[in-house]
Amino acid sequence: MADAENAAEPEGPAGPEAPRTENFRTEDSRTEDPRTEDPRAEEPGTGVPGTQDEPEPEEPEFHELADDTELEHALEALLLVVDAPVDEASLATALHQTPSRIRQTLHRMSLAYTADRRGIDLRRAGEGWRFYTRDRYAPYVEKMLMDGQRARLTRAALETLAVVAYRQPVTRARVSAVRGVNCDGVLRTLLTRGLVEEAGTEEHTGGTLFRTTELFLERLGISSVAELPPLAPLLPDIDAIDDLES
Repeated sequence: MADAENAAEPEGPAGPEAPRTENFRTEDSRTEDPRTEDPRAEEPGTGVPGTQDEPEPEEPEFHELADDTELEHALEALLLVVDAPVDEASLATALHQTPSRIRQTLHRMSLAYTADRRGIDLRRAGEGWRFYTRDRYAPYVEKMLMDGQRARLTRAALETLAVVAYRQPVTRARVSAVRGVNCDGVLRTLLTRGLVEEAGTEEHTGGTLFRTTELFLERLGISSVAELPPLAPLLPDIDAIDDLES
């Protein structure tokens, strides 16, 4: 009997007290084993079904521009791309600022450009602000852009333009009466250059009326024709020819 009992017991270090470990894993061990983690238990925002993504913060579309220097740089960027004077309200809308702050900043920039004697000048002309080349460097700019072409208006064109500026809206017949010569060709030149434009017709005669343009104000550096210097003492009595028609 003793021999039979001894034969039933396994020999070696794996005696009856040693537990069997193969194919055996506890619930705790499954949790600790990274190979058995539930893939759905990933962190939020990973896009795994069953999880709730956290909304990502939206990037601001515009800078705050609280710093005055940064606001000046933004204004420079806008003014460099415009092809006509732009008013303070439009600049304020584009930069999400108040018109008063834009106005103060533009005046400060204009003074700084003048104090530094830069090649460009920032000034208000017509209905808004725009960059201009400084007068002392105009000959170099004209030489490069015009390449020998005539840059200045003829005396006849200047005289015609002056009559239109001071008598606008005015008909071709009255312009010719003031100058004493036919002005059809000169007016066509001024129209082509964008300094004069048509402004409807006169009620009694049906003649085309002409007036100066925004470009004319820009070239003179003024905001309105009301800023033109007094010219009446230098001209004939143009009121006496109002009834002249040709």
